[in-house]
Amino acid sequence: MTILVVTGTGTEIGKTIVTAAVAAAYRDLRVAVLKPAQTGLAPGEPGDAAEVARLAGPHVTAIELARFPEPLAPGTAARRAGLAPVRPYEIAEAAQKLGTEHDLVLVEGAGGLLVRFDEEGATLADAARLMEAPVLVVAPAGLGTLNATALTTEALRTRGLSCPGVVVGSMPADPDLASRCNIDDLPVSAGAPLLGVVPAGAGSLEPADFRSRARSWLASGLGGDRPAG
Repeated sequence: MTILVVTGTGTEIGKTIVTAAVAAAYRDLRVAVLKPAQTGLAPGEPGDAAEVARLAGPHVTAIELARFPEPLAPGTAARRAGLAPVRPYEIAEAAQKLGTEHDLVLVEGAGGLLVRFDEEGATLADAARLMEAPVLVVAPAGLGTLNATALTTEALRTRGLSCPGVVVGSMPADPDLASRCNIDDLPVSAGAPLLGVVPAGAGSLEPADFRSRARSWLASGLGGDRPAG
Protein backbone atom coordinates (compact mmCIF):
# COMPACT_ATOMS: atom_id res chain seq x y z
CA MET A 1 0.00 0.00 0.00
CA THR A 2 1.24 3.48 -0.91
CA ILE A 3 -0.06 6.84 0.29
CA LEU A 4 0.64 9.95 -1.79
CA VAL A 5 -0.41 13.38 -0.60
CA VAL A 6 -1.26 15.94 -3.29
CA THR A 7 -0.90 19.59 -2.37
CA GLY A 8 -0.48 22.81 -4.30
CA THR A 9 1.15 26.20 -4.20
CA GLY A 10 -2.32 27.72 -3.90
CA THR A 11 -5.94 27.17 -4.77
CA GLU A 12 -7.62 26.65 -8.16
CA ILE A 13 -4.42 25.49 -9.85
CA GLY A 14 -5.39 21.97 -10.88
CA LYS A 15 -4.89 19.71 -7.84
CA THR A 16 -8.08 17.75 -8.48
CA ILE A 17 -7.31 17.22 -12.16
CA VAL A 18 -3.75 16.15 -11.38
CA THR A 19 -5.06 13.75 -8.73
CA ALA A 20 -7.46 12.35 -11.32
CA ALA A 21 -4.66 11.98 -13.86
CA VAL A 22 -2.52 10.04 -11.39
CA ALA A 23 -5.50 7.83 -10.50
CA ALA A 24 -6.18 7.22 -14.19
CA ALA A 25 -2.53 6.41 -14.88
CA TYR A 26 -2.68 3.70 -12.23
CA ARG A 27 -5.82 2.16 -13.67
CA ASP A 28 -4.48 -1.34 -13.13
CA LEU A 29 -4.42 -0.77 -9.35
CA ARG A 30 -7.07 -0.38 -6.69
CA VAL A 31 -6.99 3.37 -6.02
CA ALA A 32 -8.68 5.40 -3.28
CA VAL A 33 -8.87 9.19 -3.28
CA LEU A 34 -9.37 10.86 0.08
CA LYS A 35 -10.52 14.48 0.39
CA PRO A 36 -10.13 15.40 4.06
CA ALA A 37 -12.08 18.66 3.88
CA GLN A 38 -14.31 19.81 1.05
CA THR A 39 -15.27 23.46 1.27
CA GLY A 40 -17.58 25.68 -0.72
CA LEU A 41 -20.20 23.09 -1.63
CA ALA A 42 -23.66 22.33 -0.33
CA PRO A 43 -24.70 18.81 0.72
CA GLY A 44 -25.37 16.62 -2.29
CA GLU A 45 -23.18 18.55 -4.72
CA PRO A 46 -20.36 16.45 -6.22
CA GLY A 47 -17.03 17.32 -4.63
CA ASP A 48 -13.41 16.96 -5.68
CA ALA A 49 -13.15 13.27 -4.72
CA ALA A 50 -16.22 12.46 -6.79
CA GLU A 51 -14.76 14.39 -9.74
CA VAL A 52 -11.56 12.36 -9.52
CA ALA A 53 -13.57 9.13 -9.60
CA ARG A 54 -15.70 10.37 -12.52
CA LEU A 55 -12.68 11.21 -14.63
CA ALA A 56 -10.33 8.40 -13.59
CA GLY A 57 -12.65 5.41 -13.70
CA PRO A 58 -14.51 2.75 -11.74
CA HIS A 59 -11.33 1.44 -10.11
CA VAL A 60 -11.33 4.55 -7.88
CA THR A 61 -13.00 4.77 -4.48
CA ALA A 62 -13.88 8.36 -3.49
CA ILE A 63 -14.02 9.33 0.20
CA GLU A 64 -14.73 12.73 1.76
CA LEU A 65 -14.20 13.17 5.50
CA ALA A 66 -15.95 16.51 6.05
CA ARG A 67 -17.79 19.19 4.11
CA PHE A 68 -18.16 22.84 4.98
CA PRO A 69 -20.44 25.13 2.94
CA GLU A 70 -18.36 28.30 2.66
CA PRO A 71 -15.40 28.49 0.22
CA LEU A 72 -12.81 29.21 2.90
CA ALA A 73 -9.81 27.54 4.50
CA PRO A 74 -10.98 24.34 6.21
CA GLY A 75 -10.36 25.60 9.73
CA THR A 76 -12.20 28.86 9.11
CA ALA A 77 -15.04 27.15 7.25
CA ALA A 78 -15.50 24.63 10.06
CA ARG A 79 -15.54 27.34 12.74
CA ARG A 80 -18.06 29.49 10.89
CA ALA A 81 -20.31 26.49 10.27
CA GLY A 82 -20.17 25.47 13.92
CA LEU A 83 -18.81 22.07 12.91
CA ALA A 84 -15.90 20.03 14.18
CA PRO A 85 -12.71 20.51 12.17
CA VAL A 86 -10.75 17.70 10.59
CA ARG A 87 -7.69 16.78 12.64
CA PRO A 88 -4.43 15.41 11.18
CA TYR A 89 -4.79 12.12 13.03
CA GLU A 90 -8.24 11.64 11.48
CA ILE A 91 -6.76 12.10 8.01
CA ALA A 92 -3.96 9.65 8.78
CA GLU A 93 -6.31 7.06 10.25
CA ALA A 94 -8.68 7.29 7.27
CA ALA A 95 -5.83 6.97 4.75
CA GLN A 96 -4.32 4.01 6.55
CA LYS A 97 -7.70 2.28 6.74
CA LEU A 98 -8.22 2.79 3.01
CA GLY A 99 -4.76 1.41 2.46
CA THR A 100 -5.81 -1.98 3.82
CA GLU A 101 -8.09 -2.46 0.82
CA HIS A 102 -6.36 -0.38 -1.87
CA ASP A 103 -2.96 -0.38 -3.56
CA LEU A 104 -2.71 3.41 -3.75
CA VAL A 105 -4.31 6.12 -1.60
CA LEU A 106 -4.26 9.69 -2.95
CA VAL A 107 -4.91 12.36 -0.30
CA GLU A 108 -5.88 15.66 -1.92
CA GLY A 109 -5.47 18.73 0.26
CA ALA A 110 -7.36 22.01 0.22
CA GLY A 111 -5.60 25.13 -1.01
CA GLY A 112 -1.88 25.14 -0.26
CA LEU A 113 0.30 23.07 2.03
CA LEU A 114 0.04 25.25 5.13
CA VAL A 115 -3.66 26.13 5.04
CA ARG A 116 -5.09 25.63 8.53
CA PHE A 117 -7.39 22.71 9.18
CA ASP A 118 -8.23 23.58 12.80
CA GLU A 119 -7.96 26.28 15.45
CA GLU A 120 -4.59 24.96 16.58
CA GLY A 121 -3.00 25.59 13.21
CA ALA A 122 -2.70 21.98 12.06
CA THR A 123 -2.04 21.58 8.34
CA LEU A 124 -1.86 18.97 5.63
CA ALA A 125 1.86 18.79 6.33
CA ASP A 126 1.09 17.53 9.84
CA ALA A 127 -1.10 14.78 8.41
CA ALA A 128 1.59 13.83 5.88
CA ARG A 129 4.11 13.54 8.67
CA LEU A 130 1.82 11.22 10.64
CA MET A 131 1.38 9.08 7.52
CA GLU A 132 5.08 9.29 6.63
CA ALA A 133 3.84 9.99 3.11
CA PRO A 134 5.54 11.82 0.25
CA VAL A 135 3.92 15.06 -0.92
CA LEU A 136 3.43 15.83 -4.62
CA VAL A 137 3.29 19.55 -5.39
CA VAL A 138 0.95 20.94 -8.05
CA ALA A 139 1.96 24.34 -9.43
CA PRO A 140 0.61 26.78 -12.01
CA ALA A 141 2.54 27.38 -15.20
CA GLY A 142 2.84 31.15 -15.31
CA LEU A 143 4.67 34.06 -13.78
CA GLY A 144 5.13 33.80 -10.01
CA THR A 145 5.12 30.02 -9.84
CA LEU A 146 8.85 29.66 -9.19
CA ASN A 147 8.79 31.53 -5.89
CA ALA A 148 5.59 29.85 -4.68
CA THR A 149 6.92 26.42 -5.60
CA ALA A 150 10.26 27.06 -3.90
CA LEU A 151 8.49 28.18 -0.72
CA THR A 152 6.27 25.09 -0.71
CA THR A 153 9.08 22.60 -1.23
CA GLU A 154 11.26 24.40 1.32
CA ALA A 155 8.43 24.08 3.84
CA LEU A 156 8.30 20.35 3.10
CA ARG A 157 12.02 19.90 3.61
CA THR A 158 12.08 21.83 6.88
CA ARG A 159 9.39 19.45 8.19
CA GLY A 160 11.30 16.37 7.09
CA LEU A 161 8.80 15.53 4.35
CA SER A 162 9.81 14.17 0.97
CA CYS A 163 8.67 15.65 -2.33
CA PRO A 164 8.88 13.26 -5.29
CA GLY A 165 8.30 16.11 -7.71
CA VAL A 166 6.15 18.85 -9.17
CA VAL A 167 3.33 18.73 -11.71
CA VAL A 168 2.08 21.72 -13.69
CA GLY A 169 -1.65 21.60 -13.15
CA SER A 170 -2.88 23.58 -16.16
CA MET A 171 -0.59 24.33 -19.09
CA PRO A 172 -2.09 26.75 -21.64
CA ALA A 173 -2.36 25.52 -25.22
CA ASP A 174 -0.46 28.66 -26.28
CA PRO A 175 1.89 29.30 -23.34
CA ASP A 176 3.51 32.67 -22.87
CA LEU A 177 7.25 33.18 -22.43
CA ALA A 178 7.15 32.77 -18.65
CA SER A 179 5.22 29.51 -18.86
CA ARG A 180 7.64 28.09 -21.43
CA CYS A 181 10.68 29.06 -19.38
CA ASN A 182 9.15 27.76 -16.17
CA ILE A 183 9.04 24.22 -17.53
CA ASP A 184 12.85 24.23 -17.37
CA ASP A 185 13.14 26.33 -14.21
CA LEU A 186 10.59 24.62 -11.97
CA PRO A 187 12.78 21.59 -11.13
CA VAL A 188 15.60 23.93 -10.11
CA SER A 189 13.36 26.07 -7.90
CA ALA A 190 11.67 23.03 -6.40
CA GLY A 191 14.79 20.94 -5.90
CA ALA A 192 12.68 18.10 -7.28
CA PRO A 193 11.91 16.78 -10.77
CA LEU A 194 9.08 17.90 -12.99
CA LEU A 195 6.81 14.85 -13.05
CA GLY A 196 4.09 16.06 -15.34
CA VAL A 197 2.41 18.79 -17.34
CA VAL A 198 -1.38 18.59 -17.54
CA PRO A 199 -2.96 20.66 -20.33
CA ALA A 200 -5.48 23.36 -19.56
CA GLY A 201 -9.01 22.12 -20.03
CA ALA A 202 -8.16 18.48 -19.31
CA GLY A 203 -11.00 18.29 -16.79
CA SER A 204 -13.54 19.05 -19.52
CA LEU A 205 -12.58 16.01 -21.57
CA GLU A 206 -14.89 13.04 -21.73
CA PRO A 207 -13.81 10.54 -19.06
CA ALA A 208 -12.74 7.91 -21.60
CA ASP A 209 -10.60 10.48 -23.42
CA PHE A 210 -9.15 11.73 -20.14
CA ARG A 211 -8.15 8.19 -19.14
CA SER A 212 -6.56 7.43 -22.48
CA ARG A 213 -4.43 10.60 -22.36
CA ALA A 214 -3.50 10.70 -18.67
CA ARG A 215 -0.30 8.69 -18.94
CA SER A 216 1.03 10.99 -21.67
CA TRP A 217 0.88 13.92 -19.22
CA LEU A 218 2.79 12.24 -16.39
CA ALA A 219 6.27 10.86 -15.85
CA SER A 220 6.96 7.24 -14.98
CA GLY A 221 7.20 8.14 -11.29
CA LEU A 222 3.45 8.81 -11.41
CA GLY A 223 2.51 5.91 -13.65
CA GLY A 224 2.94 7.87 -16.87
CA ASP A 225 4.95 7.64 -20.07
CA ARG A 226 6.80 10.95 -20.32
CA PRO A 227 10.37 11.39 -19.04
CA ALA A 228 10.89 13.29 -15.79
CA GLY A 229 12.21 16.82 -16.20
